[in-house]
Amino acid sequence: MAYDRYVAICKPLHYSLLMTTRTSVLMSLCSWSTGFIATFGAIVLVSQLHFCGPNQIKHFFCDLQPVLKLSCKNAQTMETVSWILASTILLGSCLLTLASYVRIILTMVQIPSSKGRQKAFSTCTAHLTVVIIFYGAMISMYVSPNTVGNEEINKVLSLLYTVITPFMNPFIYTLRNQDVKQALHKAMKTCKCN
Repeated sequence: MAYDRYVAICKPLHYSLLMTTRTSVLMSLCSWSTGFIATFGAIVLVSQLHFCGPNQIKHFFCDLQPVLKLSCKNAQTMETVSWILASTILLGSCLLTLASYVRIILTMVQIPSSKGRQKAFSTCTAHLTVVIIFYGAMISMYVSPNTVGNEEINKVLSLLYTVITPFMNPFIYTLRNQDVKQALHKAMKTCKCN
């Protein structure tokens, strides 16, 4: 999405050449394969551990850290591998996304008309907000050592990136659609009349 916004704002005349179906498919495949490889590696390492104690995790989904706490063996190696993977993937993708937004903001500042700047800014603000919430929660949870071990904070952070950001996306993208805005405005007028 950040690349799409970058091309739309920084290279609008080249948008149809740069954002082809092939480009979208390749970016999706790259994202999915990175996630699959990282997850598969973690699954292989977790399958090597022995579990002998309680079989209930204190979390609302089967996340890696709560599962590692159930291991009878020392899971230090797995925790280190998990941290390295999370740091590499999360920080790498976050830096790429933020770099595209730096370019977008620099381009927006150079737009001569205030209406043009406002339109470009409104296009990116909602997405950037979701990006900050998503990456902020993920990095705080998986990369930052401050939240490791604090189960309650981890549950809240997990809720942010697994529920809140996906919940916000439909509202962000549909409320920018003029037809949806008109339908909502009409519905509000109907509710006030009744």
